[in-house]
Amino acid sequence: MSKPRFLFPFASLLLLTLATPLLAEKRDVYFGTGGRNADGIYHATFDTDSGKLSDANLVAEIGSPGFLAFHPDGDKLYAVATKDKESGVAAYQVGKDGSLTLINFQPTGDGGAAHVAVHPSGKFLLTAQYGGGSVALFPLDAEGKLGPATVTEHEGGSGVVEGRQDSPHPHYCGYSPDGKFALVPDLGMDKIVIYRIDADAPSITRHAYAESVAGGGPRHMKFSPDGKFIYLLNELSLSVTTLAWDAEKGLASKLFVTPALSDEAKAGEVFNSAAEILVRPDGKFLYSSNRGHDTVTVYKAEESGDLSVIQVQPIRGAFPRNINLDPTAHWLLAAGADSNTIAVHAIDQETGRLTFQRGNVINVPSPICILFKP
Repeated sequence: MSKPRFLFPFASLLLLTLATPLLAEKRDVYFGTGGRNADGIYHATFDTDSGKLSDANLVAEIGSPGFLAFHPDGDKLYAVATKDKESGVAAYQVGKDGSLTLINFQPTGDGGAAHVAVHPSGKFLLTAQYGGGSVALFPLDAEGKLGPATVTEHEGGSGVVEGRQDSPHPHYCGYSPDGKFALVPDLGMDKIVIYRIDADAPSITRHAYAESVAGGGPRHMKFSPDGKFIYLLNELSLSVTTLAWDAEKGLASKLFVTPALSDEAKAGEVFNSAAEILVRPDGKFLYSSNRGHDTVTVYKAEESGDLSVIQVQPIRGAFPRNINLDPTAHWLLAAGADSNTIAVHAIDQETGRLTFQRGNVINVPSPICILFKP
């Protein structure tokens, strides 16, 4: 006996209904800020299917929470910020509704920090003090509470760019894929300072240096997904230095240097500087932001680690101090610090190229960090 035909449309509709939530997902995204018109950390939701951002709302009042980082468990968020006129790090418990509840605040002991990164063990975090020329280590207890900081000073300066490289200026903290080393690009030194990590202590010990380009001004860096290469963004020269990473020895050696913009493009602006660098999870494409020129440079990565520029995309905003990929790597979000905007760009999965999503721009006061909840 044949089955009633009216069941087939119903069954198809049921399957579609059940599958839809798996295709689209709303993800929490937080925005660190750094201007006089901003009141703290803002929160929005992002639809990974449509690429649509919700409006942003203030979830934590605190001064200049420039950079943010999540604990590996995803339930705690840390912000370099100012509280009661003191510079330090604020720890927050993250609610299921995206809310933030302050756990505690600890001063760096050496002024304001430019970057923060939590170690994969969850036992400590590091901050980089650009003005103080130091790295601070904060131990974390089982609840994510910050302990007092231990400060390690950097020394020297390349002196190549007058006024910017007369002294050390650590600008970023990151970790090797195995978590055994901490890497701190120093704009003033034209080097990456490499530290060996004892996560149980916790402590860091200076281990080695990796040279960048003279006058480049190292700012931020990312590892390739396979851990073979470091892609170091040079703020002052607007270029990317590819370095080979020796995981056993904890050493890095320079391979290639790729300009982010042509000389003609740089000559057209009074002020140009590189700010953020990203690597797509498949390792095939990279993205870096250009302040002044107000663009994102798209690179194709070769197996050798060499890069070639394939696109320079306007961000549809001003002064992109930060950009980030959504968890699916199908979308790039660009923060216009001077335009008070977050603009969404679609990523072509085959070519890596960006397409601006017209009408998909929200307002956030002075955004300088975009962070998705893991």
